[in-house]
Amino acid sequence: MKKPKQIILNLLFNLFIFLMVSCNLSNKPSIENERIKILQLHHNQRAYHFNKDSIAFANQLSDNFISVNKGKISAPSRQETISKYNGYFSNVEFLRWDDVNDPEIKFSDDGSMAYTIVDKMVVVTYKNELGDNVEEETHFAWTTIFKKYGNDWKIDCVTSTERPSTEN
Repeated sequence: MKKPKQIILNLLFNLFIFLMVSCNLSNKPSIENERIKILQLHHNQRAYHFNKDSIAFANQLSDNFISVNKGKISAPSRQETISKYNGYFSNVEFLRWDDVNDPEIKFSDDGSMAYTIVDKMVVVTYKNELGDNVEEETHFAWTTIFKKYGNDWKIDCVTSTERPSTEN
């Protein structure tokens, strides 16, 4: 027969283990809920393009945002991003900004970072230097790296590529 002291120590040890496991499980984010949030942010980008909302577009970026595009690495300020996209949005009309395939979404083990791999077809019209309407189709592929700041996901980095139109 076990001594009362040993029984109490066993109970306390089991309670400790139970509490550690419970706390550990409750602190882990629901990856499915976070996946839904990331997918919503991904879909919001389409709305920002069609609504020509350069401010909302810039607001999704973190203060640490880095862009890798056309062989250049940059860390534009929020105002530089707003200005760039305001100019771009002002000069084009979007006909398509659609996923070719559903984005791949992956999370870090602790759920504080995520990335999407995107396969996107974009079709725009714009006026060329002669004033003629031009339709342009571009097939993009990119990776977006998201980081959780408090309860909000922000984009820390985008690495983007595009296929030459002869390969579309």
